[in-house]
Amino acid sequence: MTTRDSDRHLQAVFARLTRDNPGLAELDRRLMDTFERLMLGRPELTDGTVSVSNVCTEAGVSRASYYRSPVAAAVKQILAAPAIARPEIEELKAEITRLWKDDHRLRSEKADETRELTGTVSTYADHIQVLTLRNAELEEERILRTRLERAADNVTPLNSPLRSLRVDGVVPPSD
Repeated sequence: MTTRDSDRHLQAVFARLTRDNPGLAELDRRLMDTFERLMLGRPELTDGTVSVSNVCTEAGVSRASYYRSPVAAAVKQILAAPAIARPEIEELKAEITRLWKDDHRLRSEKADETRELTGTVSTYADHIQVLTLRNAELEEERILRTRLERAADNVTPLNSPLRSLRVDGVVPPSD
């Protein structure tokens, strides 16, 4: 429903209210004018949200007086219309609420993704550390093998058994 259609709907409901209740009090007329002003987005005292509190504040009447008035039922009928155009302020507030929810959802998704990536990085760091240690072991082993190969030229095998070998006068034990 466009703003123009909403305005027509509002006027039709209030015209029917006036026709059905020929003796509307000044208070009722003030409430209708105030509601219409709020629907057009021209508040004088409030933030412009179309609510019972704001209608009462703008009209200068109590909530009890509002609810006793036949205007309350008409306002409820107008607001119950499925596609009634709301003042720009309400649309913007609804947009802000939607954006806050989207922001909260996106921040939550980002936090979940960050936690997952942090875990992945930690796992990779552990793997890197293990591989680095293994590489160091392999390099040490390679160096030892190289030394052993070089030393093989200087080593002569002993042909005599160890039993007959005496070191500083000590005889090895016999089996």
